[in-house]
Amino acid sequence: MKTLLVEDKAYIRKGLVNILQTIDTKVEVIGECASVKDALVVTNACKPELIFLDINLTDGNAFEFLEQVEHLDFKVIFITAYEEYALKALKSGAVDYILKPVDIDELTAALKKVKLLPLAEQQQQIKTVKQIWNNDDTNLILSLHDSFQVINLNELLFCESDKGYTTFYCNDGKKYVVSKTLKEFEEQLTASNFVRPHQSYIVNLKFIDKYEKSGAIHLKNGKKIPVSSRKKEHFVSTFLKWSKS
Repeated sequence: MKTLLVEDKAYIRKGLVNILQTIDTKVEVIGECASVKDALVVTNACKPELIFLDINLTDGNAFEFLEQVEHLDFKVIFITAYEEYALKALKSGAVDYILKPVDIDELTAALKKVKLLPLAEQQQQIKTVKQIWNNDDTNLILSLHDSFQVINLNELLFCESDKGYTTFYCNDGKKYVVSKTLKEFEEQLTASNFVRPHQSYIVNLKFIDKYEKSGAIHLKNGKKIPVSSRKKEHFVSTFLKWSKS
């Protein structure tokens, strides 16, 4: 069985190779990738029969890879660190997955199960998982360095961007930093009562205390957010419309 390892941590890939060689000599590892971009190239070129697919990759996630790949004609075993929301999606779709750190018995069981699963059935399962993952409009999933963090959008105060990084500030005082720009979150957030009053900020409308016509937003926690002249008209229109709703 031609097998591709798509996992962003080299030591986990090395461990998987060692375990696979021990438990199943018929599994042939044909390549290793750490990103969506590389996984797409190798998959389309080499046609693996099985992919061990990490959910959190260096340039995106497993579902972005599955949406972009030319043909979904391979089996998948997901790899994930323990994270409640990710596991909920995987369990709901009945897709095989293994947890980090990889356990030899768990891996053996997943291999046996996936070999018996008809390809068409797994394709349907993956579609189910993707729908669960993508269609929750009350939560935002942040891909952090070593985990996924679920943020309830009703508790997100604002986001601040700086040099390619975005910091998410929550109502409970916690904050999370991701290595992505605000642009990558803007569409989902502005569809959920958020507004972008400045190139560096996205703000939750429900936490605005007042707006100074000179160009400043005061949040209920005391934070002051600037409104750029270019975005002022759109912000005021959005704010007043939301206030009347």
